Amino acid sequence: MTTASPQIPDPHDSLEVRLTKLLTQAVSAVAPDAAMPVVLERARQAQHGDYATPVALQLAKTLRRAPRDVAHDVMTALPASPWIEKVEMAGPGFINIFITAAARHSIISDILRMGSTFGSSSRGQGQRIQVEFVSSNPTGPLHVGHGRGAAFGASVANLLVKVGFSVHREYYVNDAGRQMDILTVSTWLRALQHAGLTQGPFPPNGYQGDYVTLMAVSALQRFSLDQFPMDPLTQFWAISGTMDEETQMDALIATAKSLLGPAYHQLHGFVLAVQLADCKADLEEFGVSFDEWFSEQSLFDSGAVAEVVSRLEAEGHIYLQNGARWFRSSAFGDEKDRVVQRDNGLFTYFASDIAYHVNKFDRGFDLVLDLWGADHHGYIPRVRAALRALGYDDQRLKVPLVQFVSLFRHGEKAQMSTRKGQFVTLRELRSEVGNDAARFFYVLRKSDQHLDFDLDLATSQSQDNPVYYIQYAHARIHRVLQRWNGDQSLLSHCTLEPLTHPAEIALMQSLRAYPSVVDQAAVDYAPHSVAFYLRDLAAEFHAYYNAVPFLDTEPVITAARLALLSAIAQLLKDGLSLLGVSAPETM
Repeated sequence: MTTASPQIPDPHDSLEVRLTKLLTQAVSAVAPDAAMPVVLERARQAQHGDYATPVALQLAKTLRRAPRDVAHDVMTALPASPWIEKVEMAGPGFINIFITAAARHSIISDILRMGSTFGSSSRGQGQRIQVEFVSSNPTGPLHVGHGRGAAFGASVANLLVKVGFSVHREYYVNDAGRQMDILTVSTWLRALQHAGLTQGPFPPNGYQGDYVTLMAVSALQRFSLDQFPMDPLTQFWAISGTMDEETQMDALIATAKSLLGPAYHQLHGFVLAVQLADCKADLEEFGVSFDEWFSEQSLFDSGAVAEVVSRLEAEGHIYLQNGARWFRSSAFGDEKDRVVQRDNGLFTYFASDIAYHVNKFDRGFDLVLDLWGADHHGYIPRVRAALRALGYDDQRLKVPLVQFVSLFRHGEKAQMSTRKGQFVTLRELRSEVGNDAARFFYVLRKSDQHLDFDLDLATSQSQDNPVYYIQYAHARIHRVLQRWNGDQSLLSHCTLEPLTHPAEIALMQSLRAYPSVVDQAAVDYAPHSVAFYLRDLAAEFHAYYNAVPFLDTEPVITAARLALLSAIAQLLKDGLSLLGVSAPETM
């Protein structure tokens, strides 16, 4: 290596950033006109050093020279550094970097010095990103499927904040449309039944859960009985017997609106308020919060839905067919055209979806992240088509999908259906396994993979239960520190030279990987990567704990090992916090 002086390093830079800057300086010396980004990779085998870079192979194509010759020149131009012990050429032109013991130990000092800011970055550069998640219809309690979307969305938002994005968390409240009408009518009929005012059949496609009956009882206490007339219902049931279920429900909704008049809107508002309050309380207890609860109804009240359809029509993207307005979405990548306004004048859900996404873009977000259930896969092309037709850059819209959840209790699969009332609620799940296990298990798989939630495993206290295993590692470290009973602030300044055990070297290498794990997890919207990392780090710690003594050694060795343990505990706590999981100090 040359003895040329390197650029003065930023004390806040990680070792990877410092090495990348040194390599970039060397590349600039070898090829001043080549704008070649340096890729630094972790070596997979110890004999290949700590890091490797293929930059010479990439640069050789530009310079039209042999890669090994370019690698030799880059290694020669590499500035001297207290972080690099030696560099070696390997294979066709890879450059392997061996770091010094001081560099290897520096990760512990960095973690203890930076605390919860370790692993943060400026990747996002303050870009504003809206993350919309859960957005369940307020027609019943949240079930375990909604819980996965909540845990995933909250963790993704935390990761994006960690890497420098300005995140706006949003819940889209579907408070307009047919489903809320069905819930309102279901509550009305249950109220009549409870008061003994009707013996008519309950519609099979109405909401049938016990929560509907509870709302009906509350409604009877809130509203007077004369607001719930039922006389024409007898005639209604007599003439509706030949209708199919959906037609019958539409007719029943129309009858309820006619019979109740203003009381219908009051009842509609009542059931919405009850269900939305329950949803908010459930999510807050789950550790999931939102910056905004955006009302779908507000898009209709403000005229935004009608306006966006008019914009599409003015641009020639709407045509009439059988009295309905159709958007030419097939011209913009969708598989077929879509109705935005029915022949009865009512706008479709798709029309309000377009208006909502236009609203998102018009609010100035740099990126819009929709975390949707897997059953919404078909909606992505049509929403993108509408954005393109209206002149928006649809590449600013990202839509990770969240697959379904199967809940297993004692080896049996639980069924879930909000309409029939046979579902396991998120609140019931949290009560059985706890918030921590629920949050962790929900993100233990990639979001686009089906999740089998094993309740028996989630409640077990064994190394097979990953969240228990990780939390136990954190608590175990704090137990050691408490037994030591020394001044922990001194650990960030102690000498770390005694850390030469193979397990210690491996642990320091694992600690060094944390920033890149967090960064990649944020880029890929993949909190499961953090969960895997924490599980592996905990396993390494437990093996180390059983391999060496911590307190019955020379003071200098004790201090060094406790500093390492403190750094491990810090990353376990930080990683768990990104996933919404606590890090107890005692268990």
